[in-house]
Amino acid sequence: MLKISRLVLSIIVVLMAAYGLVTGNMENLPIIMVLLGIQLLLTGIELLQKDRKSFLGYADIVISLFLFFVAIQGFVYS
Repeated sequence: MLKISRLVLSIIVVLMAAYGLVTGNMENLPIIMVLLGIQLLLTGIELLQKDRKSFLGYADIVISLFLFFVAIQGFVYS
């Protein structure tokens, strides 16, 4: 289940980022950051389920929280 949701999120993020690069429209950048944060959170959860003491799992979760914080600032200040 986590693999399928990660794959779908990856495709959505790549398509949205490519659209932003082609058109030069960066208004949807906070949305892309939220989706990347969700994707990293799912990756971290999956790594922690596989290996109980994985540093990368914890790092992915911390980075996803940072992305959520930056995305919220992007929504507030835009």
